Amino acid sequence: MIDVETTGLSAGRDRVVEIAVVNTDLSGRIVDTWTTLINPGGSVGATHIHGITNADVRHAPSFAAVAGEVTSRLAGRALVAHNARFDLAFLKAEYARAGWQLPACPYLCTLDASWSYLPHLSRRRLPDCCYASGIELQEAHSALGDASATAALLASFLHPHRQPRHQHTRLPAQAVDVAWPSVPRNAVSTVPRTPRVEATPAAPGSLAALLDDLPLSSVLEEGAPQATTAYVELLAEALEDGILTDDEASALAELAKTYALTRQQVDAAHRGFLLALAHKAVEDGKVTRAERNDLLATAAVLGFADGIVKAVLDEATAALHESRSNECRPLPDPWPHGDPLRIGQGVAFTGCDELERARLEGRAQAAGLRVTGGVSRKTAVLVTDGADAGTSKARAARQYGTRIVTPTVFAELVAYVQPVTPAEPPPASRPASSTEPRKVATPANAAQPAGLPTVDPSAVRSWARQQGWPIGVRGRLPADVVAAYHAAHAEQ
Repeated sequence: MIDVETTGLSAGRDRVVEIAVVNTDLSGRIVDTWTTLINPGGSVGATHIHGITNADVRHAPSFAAVAGEVTSRLAGRALVAHNARFDLAFLKAEYARAGWQLPACPYLCTLDASWSYLPHLSRRRLPDCCYASGIELQEAHSALGDASATAALLASFLHPHRQPRHQHTRLPAQAVDVAWPSVPRNAVSTVPRTPRVEATPAAPGSLAALLDDLPLSSVLEEGAPQATTAYVELLAEALEDGILTDDEASALAELAKTYALTRQQVDAAHRGFLLALAHKAVEDGKVTRAERNDLLATAAVLGFADGIVKAVLDEATAALHESRSNECRPLPDPWPHGDPLRIGQGVAFTGCDELERARLEGRAQAAGLRVTGGVSRKTAVLVTDGADAGTSKARAARQYGTRIVTPTVFAELVAYVQPVTPAEPPPASRPASSTEPRKVATPANAAQPAGLPTVDPSAVRSWARQQGWPIGVRGRLPADVVAAYHAAHAEQ
């Protein structure tokens, strides 16, 4: 088992600041551990992540000084790491800087292997895999803590009741034949890390809030190839502090090469990631200015134009409305309250008992309504007990002709919120004429057959359900469904 803590994400520019090697027997049981801080010859980078300060490494050995010790512990063994390509890329770079060449070693990535052993996880970070396997992860983001946890994870994968994969169990035999360089093993004093500095939590409302429990599965559902899993996990980790710097964006481009990803795969991963964030942003029924700004900043560093943020938010909102529409109850007969409220409409409150108002606002948001802080021409209803008709909201409602209802009536309205009013399909869902070139980009989650115009996913899903196709509210649209939609509309 090997784990490295680094000054950044780029193996070409950044350096190792801590390394741990944990050797195990064939069952994954730990038999030996070794770790030390490494002096990178410059800044240690993100202390708030790995907990290592510049002072900690001042008297630590360089990687070149411990290269012989590392070689003696790795030679003849299969290498195991979580997100192994990342650790091995840094290991290879450090060997090269020291004048040696890291051989091509058989290795097992426990992140990749988790798809076989833990297929139902929504995220596949080391803490996620450990938690799912009943393993306690101590001192996360310390090299020895992560390497020891990876060893325990490997042991759980190799347990007989899991029926370990043959390609995994044969790796130790393959490792015996690997020729390692003859690196002198010098007597060097290791330097242990000091107690870690706790990370400062991100400010409320930052991008980190959207990432808090973002399922990796949702990124894949929105079009990211499974081959990009490890890359997307590092992208999410880079964003955990609420920002993605230009240096981090540049390092991610290098990581894509490390993972042997094509430009098309990276683009699809970025679109899927941004769309998954948009789904998180809209799921509470509103998108705050901070969330929109975070999405704009993320889109920019991922290479997208500003317009994609509106596009992905619109698509996420449409998917959310469609999902909630399936849960709407039919109106009772008779229905005494006139036009029903519809998903996506705005409602405002003024006056009312504080507890009752909080309860009704929660029910409104759960039903897909937008609770607004003021009254505008777009506000569907104003809820008030009538105790103070002179509030600014009440005056605005009278000015705009907004419907005013009591809390009792609103409770019935919100119990029978109806789907969004059907509208004419947007231009993107109609076939383009030969004289009018299409300017709308293909949505990330639409499997677009060659030669057919771009479609609006929500229009296809709505039509497909009417025809009896088993279509979900999210994920990639099957190509045969899209083709059938085009064929049906071409006849109209």
